[in-house]
Amino acid sequence: MGWLMMSDRDVRRVEVLAEIESGQLGVSDASGILGLSERQVWRLLDRYRCDGGGGIVHRGRGRPSNHQISKGVRELALELVRLHYHDFGPTLAAEKLAERHGLTVSRETLRHWMAEAGLWRTKAQRRQFHRPRLRRQCLGELVQIDGSEHHWFEDRGPPCTLLVFVDDATGRLMALRFVVSESTFSYFEILAAYLRDHGRPLAFYSDKHTVFRVARKDAKGGQGMTQFGRALAELGIEILCANSSQAKGRVERANRTLQDRLVKELRLAGIDSLEAGNAFLPGFMAQFNERFAVAPASADDMHRPLTIDDGRLQHILCVRERRYVGRQLTLSYERQRIMLAENEVTRRLVGQYVDSYAFADGRLEFRWQGSALPYTIFDKSQRVTQAEIVENKRLSEVLAYVKQMQDAMPPPTVKSISERNHYEKRAGKRRGRLGAADKHATAKAKPANVGVGRSTAPTAPLPGPPQH
Repeated sequence: MGWLMMSDRDVRRVEVLAEIESGQLGVSDASGILGLSERQVWRLLDRYRCDGGGGIVHRGRGRPSNHQISKGVRELALELVRLHYHDFGPTLAAEKLAERHGLTVSRETLRHWMAEAGLWRTKAQRRQFHRPRLRRQCLGELVQIDGSEHHWFEDRGPPCTLLVFVDDATGRLMALRFVVSESTFSYFEILAAYLRDHGRPLAFYSDKHTVFRVARKDAKGGQGMTQFGRALAELGIEILCANSSQAKGRVERANRTLQDRLVKELRLAGIDSLEAGNAFLPGFMAQFNERFAVAPASADDMHRPLTIDDGRLQHILCVRERRYVGRQLTLSYERQRIMLAENEVTRRLVGQYVDSYAFADGRLEFRWQGSALPYTIFDKSQRVTQAEIVENKRLSEVLAYVKQMQDAMPPPTVKSISERNHYEKRAGKRRGRLGAADKHATAKAKPANVGVGRSTAPTAPLPGPPQH
């Protein structure tokens, strides 16, 4: 006699039925204990007396389901999937089988069939394991940078982005700054503070944000690098882009820790603005590094001193482009018309390219061979261009700007069709047929002896009846 697998429910039923058989329980009491009707208890008792404890097991165990799909339907479905939908997922494949072949199979059933036949990899099979990367040896050898958009001030202020610089060798927070969103100017601002505090690192490690990397390799403008990349090249700093978020896991884990600890620290301090938050960050960084930073494998510091003054650094950390000068000494910049002042230098610049320098504080300069050119702005219209491409990380900033511009604009006036067609009402006789009210008013305004369409001269009296 072999082993018989029983569930806890079946074991409980066998125990109660044995007590009924021994006279310790009545059928009505057993019905309340098992949660069954007395009629069902009598049925179970008959099966127990005939087959013993094994008779309590469900009769359908080990038998095929009465509602299972036939083997032929399964083979047909899998054959159609192999021929036409080998790279489809179970959901889409089930829809196409029903739509094009009239074969209705639930997506979960098809998922099991495709997984057993090797046509679909389950979630556990698709899981990827990333091998951990060892830390770098020295401080300043590789600094991971990233921006974390979050409700840092919770409901006390709007969401913003925290720029995070983390050293790969030690896990130290090298720089933190609250900004509205990730942009070139925001990274220039935190980079300038980093260079003054620590010097120039060997390389930065970032994601594929367009601040760091040109998205299109066939881009016609630029030199194959972004403004941030151009500035780092002038400073002698390399920029590397990670292929996945796991590759720069040091800064990603730091972001997750900051979204827990920093948010609570800001709440306890009652901070609700970017300015107050940036003033709070240096003290928080010191406590964080004391708690979580580790010692590097090597005592060497790979940071190099910053050998340029603030003026030169400011001209490096800006947006520089080349602009064409037209015949009227004008050039275009950000939907603005720039007019260069006429002098001996600018007269020779027609048909040439000049360099534009846009700074974080809003200043704009145009230079030719290092010399600043005087100019005036002819068109000051500034607005977001219709259908402009906006990145996800800058969407909050752009929407806030759009709302600000819309609030400043006057409410639109609704014009009638006549106003849109520039129609002007003419004085004179009214055209068209007169209504009843107009006819009555016209008749009252005329004298009684004036007939319509007749002369206004007095008429002779009519002759009376003959006299006899």
